[in-house]
Amino acid sequence: MTSLGGLVITVSSFLCLLLVLVLIKILHKLWWAPARLQKLMASQGIKGPPYRLIHGNTKDISNMIKEAMSKPKSLSSSHDVLSVVQPHVHSWTKIYGKSECGEPNGDSHIISFFKLFKTGDEIESEKLEKDVRASILEIVRKREEKVMTGGEESFGSDFLGLLVKAHHDANDSQRISVDDLIDDCKTFYVAGQETTNSLLAWTVLLLAHHTDWQEEARKEVIQMFGKQTPNPDGIAKLKTMSMVINECLRLYSPVGAVLRKAEREVKLGKLIVPANVELIMSCLSLHHDPLIWGQDAQLFKPERFAEGVAKASNNNAGAFLPFGVGPRTCVGLNFATIEAKIALSMILQRYSFTLSPGYVHLPFQLLTNCPLRGVQVMLHSL
Repeated sequence: MTSLGGLVITVSSFLCLLLVLVLIKILHKLWWAPARLQKLMASQGIKGPPYRLIHGNTKDISNMIKEAMSKPKSLSSSHDVLSVVQPHVHSWTKIYGKSECGEPNGDSHIISFFKLFKTGDEIESEKLEKDVRASILEIVRKREEKVMTGGEESFGSDFLGLLVKAHHDANDSQRISVDDLIDDCKTFYVAGQETTNSLLAWTVLLLAHHTDWQEEARKEVIQMFGKQTPNPDGIAKLKTMSMVINECLRLYSPVGAVLRKAEREVKLGKLIVPANVELIMSCLSLHHDPLIWGQDAQLFKPERFAEGVAKASNNNAGAFLPFGVGPRTCVGLNFATIEAKIALSMILQRYSFTLSPGYVHLPFQLLTNCPLRGVQVMLHSL
C-alpha cells in the first residue's frame, strides 16, 4: 500500500506539474507575449486599441465592418471607401494616429492587431488554398506525363508551359521551385480575373456617374482606333484612359491592403519591428490621405494624373500602390492594366452608359474590393 500510495502521489505531482506548465504556456501565448509586444510597440510611438484575451481585436473589427455594411453609401458627394471597407483603420487612425515608417519611395501606414485563434473563415481559406494547390499540381502532372511518355515534344508554349519548363531547367540557378510555379499561376489568375474584374466594375461605375469623363475617354478611343479592334501600339498611347484607370485604382483599389511579416527583427527607420510581427499596410488609407493627394482626395478627378503619379501624389509615388510597390510589385501589373484598357476601349466604341436608378453603392472587401450588389448600368448602342 505504501508503494502504491507513493506511486499515486508521484503521478499526481507529475500531472499537476504538467498542468501548471500547460497553463503557463497558455498564459504566455494569450497574455504575456501580446502584452509585451504591445508595450514594446507603444514605447516606440505605435499605439492602438487595447488587447483583448483570446480574440484580440478581431471581434471589434468584425462589428465595425457589419455596422458599415448596414448603411449603403451615396455617390453624390465623395468616394469615401476607407470608412466602409476598412472602418477599423479609418476609426483607429483618428484615435491613435498614423504610424509611419520612412521608405525610399514614400510612407507606409502600419496597422497592427493580435489574433491567436483561427476563425471559421480562416480554416476554410486554408482548405481552399490546399485544394487550389492540388488542382494546379494535377494540371502540371498531366503536362509532364505527356512529355515523358512521348505524347508531346514540349510542355507547351503558353504561360503554364513556360513555368513547367523553368521548373525542369537543367541549370540549378535558373530552375524555379514547385512553390514558385504554383504562386505564379495563382498570381496571374488573380491578376487576370479578380483584380481586372474589380477594376473594370469600378471604372464602368465611375464613367457612368461622370459622363463628361466617359465622353473624353470615348473621344480618345475613337480617334485612336475608330471602330477597329484596339492594337498594342494604340493602347500604349491612351493618355486619358490611363488617367481614368489610375484614378479608379486610387479610389477603389482592388487590393485593400498589403501584408508583410517580419521573419526576424528588423529596423525600419527608427522603428524596431520584432520577429513574427505582421505589418498591414492599408493601400486605401494611403490612397485617400489628403496630405498626399490634397483636400479633394475623396473626389473623382482623373486630371490629377495628367503629369504622372509623382506629381499627383505630391512627390510621394510610393504612396500609390494598387499592385504593391518595390521588388514585390505584382508581376501581373501590366497584364491586368492592358487587359482593362482593351475591354474598356471596346465597350466605349460600342456603347454609352449611365448608372441605373436601382444601383446601391456598397463597396465590400472579398478577395478584392468589389461592389457588394454588382454594378447596374443602362447601355445605349452607338
